[in-house]
Amino acid sequence: MSEQKSVKELPACPVETTLTLIGDKWKVLILRDLLPGTKRFGELKKSIGSVSQKVLTAQLRNMEENGLVNRKVYAEVPPRVEYSLTELGQSLKPILDAMWNWGEEYKSSLK
Repeated sequence: MSEQKSVKELPACPVETTLTLIGDKWKVLILRDLLPGTKRFGELKKSIGSVSQKVLTAQLRNMEENGLVNRKVYAEVPPRVEYSLTELGQSLKPILDAMWNWGEEYKSSLK
């Protein structure tokens, strides 16, 4: 597993840094679905919808590398893998709440 990005590798702008870490449709939906608690890969795939297994796997790995997601593998047959948010991942909740509220207000303004 590669290490988290160093400060030197991140953009100077804090907004751009945040977008670098979660600025993907699937990453935001993964965060949304893991905020309530731990989920298995199949549960995540089902709750997110039209994401392919390959893309979901890549997004989860990237989020794990960046310290947002924990991946726990159980030594069972068949293997069981669970995903949860790290403390850093949980700290994104206010951002997702703000996005939710803005989306609700926007939809209401169209009525």
